[in-house]
Amino acid sequence: MTTQDTAGTAQPPVTDLGALHGLVSHTITHGIPTLFAPRPGHITAGLLFRVGRADETLATAGLTHLVEHLALHRLGLSDLHYNGATANVYTLFHVTGDEDEVVTYLNSVCAALCDLPLDRLETEKEILRTEAHSRGSGPMSQLPLWRYGAQSYGLAGYDELGTWSLTADQVRHWAETRFTRDNAVLWLTGDRVPDGLDLTLPAGSSLPAPAATSALPVTPAYICGDDGHVVFDSVLRRSTAAGVFADILGRALFQDLRQKGGYSYSAEADYTPRDAEFATLTAYADALPQKQDAVVGGFVDAFARLRAGRIEQAELDSARAKLLKVYDTPDLGAAVLPSYALSLLLGHPIMAPEQHRAELRAVTVEDLREVAREAWDGGLLQVPTLGADWAGLTAAPQYSPTGVSGTLHPSLEDDDVTLVIADTGVTLSLPGGLVTVRYDACAAMTTRPDGARHLTGLDGFRVAVEPTLFEDVTAERIAVLDAGVPPAAVVALPARTADQIPQPRKRETAPPREQLSEAAVGTGEKTPWSWSLGFTILLGVYVVFGAGILLTALHEAGSSEPQWSHLLRVIVPFALIIRFAHRAYRNSRGTLD
Repeated sequence: MTTQDTAGTAQPPVTDLGALHGLVSHTITHGIPTLFAPRPGHITAGLLFRVGRADETLATAGLTHLVEHLALHRLGLSDLHYNGATANVYTLFHVTGDEDEVVTYLNSVCAALCDLPLDRLETEKEILRTEAHSRGSGPMSQLPLWRYGAQSYGLAGYDELGTWSLTADQVRHWAETRFTRDNAVLWLTGDRVPDGLDLTLPAGSSLPAPAATSALPVTPAYICGDDGHVVFDSVLRRSTAAGVFADILGRALFQDLRQKGGYSYSAEADYTPRDAEFATLTAYADALPQKQDAVVGGFVDAFARLRAGRIEQAELDSARAKLLKVYDTPDLGAAVLPSYALSLLLGHPIMAPEQHRAELRAVTVEDLREVAREAWDGGLLQVPTLGADWAGLTAAPQYSPTGVSGTLHPSLEDDDVTLVIADTGVTLSLPGGLVTVRYDACAAMTTRPDGARHLTGLDGFRVAVEPTLFEDVTAERIAVLDAGVPPAAVVALPARTADQIPQPRKRETAPPREQLSEAAVGTGEKTPWSWSLGFTILLGVYVVFGAGILLTALHEAGSSEPQWSHLLRVIVPFALIIRFAHRAYRNSRGTLD
């Protein structure tokens, strides 16, 4: 191993690189581990940093992307073939050109990372917002946020909110602590490292990939998505067998859904490393609206067959042969540089070609059956139909398990909807259940000068507080939210025009007296017996709930560790029933008098 000029820098040890012998060379360049292998023609180089979207928060989402854009700005207009990319766990700067062009590019990127052109911060923010708007979202964009919530790997499914509020100090600090020589790997095609490289970067730490979070209490689970798309994902331990299974699954879906059924045009599967230990398996098929049920059924049937181990040896042999052909690639060392560099960056063991070939040949049908079971057991299926309970999947949570106790603010649009504002969080009471965001678990709260506050919890649940849509949401009540949410989670958005501020929909007017049923109006006489019966029933409900509150309070008072939050399960429904009864009585008086 050779070491280039590293004066004044600590040299991290290069370990576990014995598998590269005879295929890829390695060295240290200004403190950065460097992999290189020869290939004819122009040089292609990639500078990887172990930082990406999953390292951010929802309130700072877009921070890494912003650093990437700023680092490339000074290159300006150039004939170079270069770009940058921000992924979940890494950021890549890559270039193709002659030796001088590659050296100029890499030197420029590192110099810019040490001195970002922060005078362009607001301009680059707007460019990123424009990029996001033009890019849109694909059919798979919902799965990460349902699986992981509004944090870690789930942030890939959210807008880059940080492009509204990030400060120069935040961006500078991120570059200084994440884009360091100890958190980077360089790879390039060539028989040596070019002369003239100046990759001077600050010292730092080698950061592991962020721990995964979970918003799914039970798997396999399903969510409902847009028409025309059926998507599945799962998290698997990284293994050779898992990579083979992805190919087998893709073939099975293509054969069943396109060749045999004619239901889909695209039917495929993919296996992508997530971090050092785990990978994401994704499967996709499209469908016309009238064929959606058949495609969902085909997905489930394909997995059932693979989970049962009904895999022909010919299927395995074909998939294995396809993967083995990778090693027939000319200039193999140069071809594997990007994947080897990423493994080195993440801390995943690098396998020599001989070892990987041996593992491919050792994969059995039984191995694939085990992977299929693991994939299904941890799976999340997005269906365009009403559900997938029939296939043994559980609906992903649509509501929060509990609410908060605070002031009630009835909706001005729907009598069955109430907003609850408390010192600990907010709850939206809907006909189907409660949606709660607690301030201490708030991923982000966007604010508007008109008083609107939209809160997103770490679990992905969202409550939109629009003062124009709920009763008595005063400035004092909004101040409770502002005091409760941590400042780091607050994202200030610009003012809205008057026509952008939501207004309540007009309620349907009560039918005229002559259109009411004769039983209700008749000759104009009231029907007190019907309301007496109704209020008698409500009185009984009051008694039952009142007794429930009293008994619960007594039970908790006598407990050594009282859980007073249990009272919310009784108090909130009780308060809503009282409100309903009052409104019903008021409406009846207005209609019958």
